[in-house]
Amino acid sequence: MDQSETKVPLWRQLQAVAGVIQSIRAGVSGTVAIDRVPVELRPGVQSLSFHVLRALGRAQALRQLLASRTPSPAADALLCTALALAWSEADAPYEAFTLVNQTVEAAKRTAATKAQASFVNGCLRRFLRERDELVAQTDSDPVAVWNHPQWWIDRLIKEQPDEWQAILTANNQQASMTLRVNRRQSTPSDYLGVLRLAGFNGVESGESGVTLAQAKPVHLLPNFATGMVSVQDSAAQMAAPLLLSGLTPAGDELKVLDACAAPGGKTAHLLEYADCEVTALDVDAARCERIHQTLARLNLPAKVRVSDAGNPDEWWDNQLFDGILLDAPCSASGIVRRHPDVRWLRRETDIAQLAKIQARLLKTLWALLRPGGRLLYCTCSVFQAEGGAQIKTFLAHNNDAMLMPSPGHLLPQHRRIEDHVENNGLSDQDGFYYALLEKREN
Repeated sequence: MDQSETKVPLWRQLQAVAGVIQSIRAGVSGTVAIDRVPVELRPGVQSLSFHVLRALGRAQALRQLLASRTPSPAADALLCTALALAWSEADAPYEAFTLVNQTVEAAKRTAATKAQASFVNGCLRRFLRERDELVAQTDSDPVAVWNHPQWWIDRLIKEQPDEWQAILTANNQQASMTLRVNRRQSTPSDYLGVLRLAGFNGVESGESGVTLAQAKPVHLLPNFATGMVSVQDSAAQMAAPLLLSGLTPAGDELKVLDACAAPGGKTAHLLEYADCEVTALDVDAARCERIHQTLARLNLPAKVRVSDAGNPDEWWDNQLFDGILLDAPCSASGIVRRHPDVRWLRRETDIAQLAKIQARLLKTLWALLRPGGRLLYCTCSVFQAEGGAQIKTFLAHNNDAMLMPSPGHLLPQHRRIEDHVENNGLSDQDGFYYALLEKREN
């Protein structure tokens, strides 16, 4: 990235990125923090923030070597921002001396760090002089090497002893852009032809997916506005086919519940996949508005309700469902590639608390399913407590539940695919867990 190509001074971007990092450390999601950034800064700040978050473990280890006493939150965030961007010469978006000069300028121009500008300058100048030695010292720190919290690393080593390194490596890669082709309007192969006419390359990915060789703004995608495609990861695209394939209605039409539906991607896919009556719930009114927007673009109908799926008395009409999709609240540990802030926001204690919520929703919604119906439980998590262990406990307490063939834990992947397209596309998937449960007939 060349500073001359930016529309604003680099110091302003670094100033904003440090603000994002400080907010995330205070418990604010990266999406919310970036949305607070002025519009003219936002694209560059998001790109730089993601870069920093993917190297924050290394940056924090380096900062500890450079300053044994933790500086103020604002100065620490700015220092770690610069170190994350500069520590690896091969991956640095700017030349190291430029980063240092502009970081010091950001410190001078920020009220919360102005008094510490000399301190910031001293730390970063020392880093430039001793970079190789300092980086080598941090190579023995797992948090610096893998850029995940220690508890996260330890948990994966225990639960995925053969795959933990591959998971962490994939988490630090940028996810490619995958589209879901609306089967009511087109097919993946036909849409690839449309893409090629527009000058874009991609590969088919799963039953309904197309993965782009290079991410594009959605407004540039052919027929996006008319609902021919939606952005959805390959792993998430498995939900609708898993639930609906082979499912027959008790009445005239399939009656389906999408229990935690926002922002509406899986709701829309259910309606694209089969003729069904879908009730979509979410507890957040603002997020329900996103469901409405998604359905409006695709010209698809659903009953959207602002309600807690765990409190059926608020919304249920006492009519049993043929199918229930429970995409339960979870740690989001499987989508770190797309949301690199998650690893730094989550705490180890969150997992048990989320597992309790998942268990409550499973128990409550199971009662709303007709005999012979199916419930698809899924989480975008790689942790056993939110996946396999959760379902094992549920099956032990529900004799009327039968586990159908299901993918189980899908690990995040980032891989090249040899294909016939001119340029090899990137094919990957987020981490997910799927369990399809059928309710036995009495």
